[in-house]
Amino acid sequence: MDGDRSPSRLAGTAPRPNTGACGNRLLDAIPAGRFALLEPHLERITLAPGRTLFEPGDDVTHAHFPCGGAAIALVTVMADGRTAEAAVVGCEGAVGVIISAGDKPASTRAMVQMPGHALRLEAARLEDAKQASAAIRDTVSRYADALLAQVLQSVACNALHPVEERICRWLLSLQDRAGTPELPVTQEHLAEQLGVRRTTVTRVLARLEAAGMIRGSRGKVAVVNRPRLRHAACECYQAVREHFYRVAPGLYPIGPEEL
Repeated sequence: MDGDRSPSRLAGTAPRPNTGACGNRLLDAIPAGRFALLEPHLERITLAPGRTLFEPGDDVTHAHFPCGGAAIALVTVMADGRTAEAAVVGCEGAVGVIISAGDKPASTRAMVQMPGHALRLEAARLEDAKQASAAIRDTVSRYADALLAQVLQSVACNALHPVEERICRWLLSLQDRAGTPELPVTQEHLAEQLGVRRTTVTRVLARLEAAGMIRGSRGKVAVVNRPRLRHAACECYQAVREHFYRVAPGLYPIGPEEL
């Protein structure tokens, strides 16, 4: 268990239609009849800002499905304490679903990026449901493919693209999951996630604000001109979205009409 004080079980166990009732698009993509294998075991929990769900080496005993505008970052941690974000997971997916077959150690830190709620499921329960249902296996496998593509794209992005383009990409990805222009982001946090100096982030955000793309305030960044921010972002933002649309249609929070 990850120390939650008061998880509550979802009411009801009857099959539901695919209507977005969960607030998590991965769960909502599971056919109504098969969702009944999971629903009785889901627990609704609160994701507090900065909360760590697991550290590298921890056994991942639960899958977490962020709901609404909540988001969880998967962060690689170096021996000297430096960090870099590998992926961000919002209502389109979950953390802990790929290694649900038995107790397996985490390779990254999972940390709450944006607060909100999540649905939590024991990994063993998820594995049982995957074994019982080809539809659940297929849905989770498609999401796992999309998540892996996001991680691999981040590797290339961190190695090849300028910091300004990477920051634009990061802000857009976070806004997609938040569903709002205003993002709870500090310069220190952004520097940690991108593996760069805070002074570098300060200079880049100042340039973006001067160009009318964002507006900064204490502990927050607001996207005020999304089209211009997209134009300034690297190709990785678009590549990740397009792969989601191909292999896991309907999961990504922003629809293909904005391509």
